[in-house]
Amino acid sequence: MSKKVIFIDDEKSIRDALGQTLEIEDYDVSLFSSAKPVLAELDNHFEGVIISDINMPEIDGITFLKRALAIDPELSIILLTGHGDISMAVEAMRLGAYDFLEKPFSTDNLLDVVKRAGDKRELILENRELRRELEAQSGPGPRILGNNPKIKQLRRILTHIKDAPADVMIHGETGTGKELVARFLHDHSIRHDKPFVAINCGAIPETMIESELFGFESGAFTGAQKKRVGKIAHANGGTLFLDEIESMPMALQIKMLRVLEERKVEPLGTNKCVDLDVRIIAATKEDLRIKSDKGEFRDDLYYRLNVVSVEIPPLRERKDDIPMLFQNFVRSASTRYSIEPTAITLEQQQKLLEHDWPGNVRELRNLAERLVLMGDASGFNDGENLHADQTLLSLSERVNQFEFTLVCDALKRHNGRLKEAQEELGLARKTLYDKMKKHNIDKDDFKASH
Repeated sequence: MSKKVIFIDDEKSIRDALGQTLEIEDYDVSLFSSAKPVLAELDNHFEGVIISDINMPEIDGITFLKRALAIDPELSIILLTGHGDISMAVEAMRLGAYDFLEKPFSTDNLLDVVKRAGDKRELILENRELRRELEAQSGPGPRILGNNPKIKQLRRILTHIKDAPADVMIHGETGTGKELVARFLHDHSIRHDKPFVAINCGAIPETMIESELFGFESGAFTGAQKKRVGKIAHANGGTLFLDEIESMPMALQIKMLRVLEERKVEPLGTNKCVDLDVRIIAATKEDLRIKSDKGEFRDDLYYRLNVVSVEIPPLRERKDDIPMLFQNFVRSASTRYSIEPTAITLEQQQKLLEHDWPGNVRELRNLAERLVLMGDASGFNDGENLHADQTLLSLSERVNQFEFTLVCDALKRHNGRLKEAQEELGLARKTLYDKMKKHNIDKDDFKASH
């Protein structure tokens, strides 16, 4: 439940008394003597509850209600009055007030109404976030697949920040999909029709990376025969993705910091700056905080890049997603190479679940492609290219993994139709629901359209 409350009343004694009551209940209370400044603060992301007196000078409660609901028609607004005017109460509720309290009211009654109003607002915001996430996942562009709670949380964060102007830092082990996350942010943002420019800071020689990023004028250095636009300027209006940012030379980090702070770039060989409107997404597989403490990465650049931080979980922490991801990679490879997709056996799925995946999603995708291209010669069945984790799983872990595999396999065969899957598995409908909830399985992931 949201704990934020805005209370508007022109009588100081009432403001102070009610504010103190709410603060005792651990609410974060903001007190206002008039409605006008509150309207200036409101937007459709407001997380809390608004309580307003009706009889106030300048802007009365009913007028405030109308203007506030014009900003967001689903705000939770509670109106107070010292006059028992039933027609006014009816009008307020008709306009969209959450509730209407007549003074004097009991503390318990007020707290109950505030709690319910906060719960409703929280649910509304959660549903909006979910709709935005579903729209992003069903739209064109890259998708981030998975039902593991960590992946669901990652999708929620990305959907929430996709249009924010702030730069983003992505943390993740090698092979977890850092560029996929960067492309997801770009392709689902308002910048999607502008360039997405990716540069691997560890793959370009130190002698070349500065000219690659900043560009240069003709004659700026030996061999610079004609002007070249740098990667930063080329990304103007769109997104610049700096992978392996930890590999950026220290001397270049100083110049990069200036670009981030001033949003200008100065090509080599000129004193003219180019104004930038670019979102920078940096990615690292290392802990930059530790590197900066050791003097191996600039503190100021770390803090400037780390405004919004996103963590991608390694595949070993989301093993429940492996069967679905593997099937998706097999289908994609089969389509790309025009080869009939290979059926995955339960024994092979068990091997997938037992493997530790040091190469993360990239390793899983590569295995799927080898299986499609080479079949039995891929080494999958004999373990040549897939070594199970030597740490033995407990009996309950093995049972859980096998149960997860069986349920997914049945849902896949029946395109997510629960009745047919339930009959095949010989389970009661509630039992199947319970097992799907236990393993974070979503039937929609197995429908034919996926």
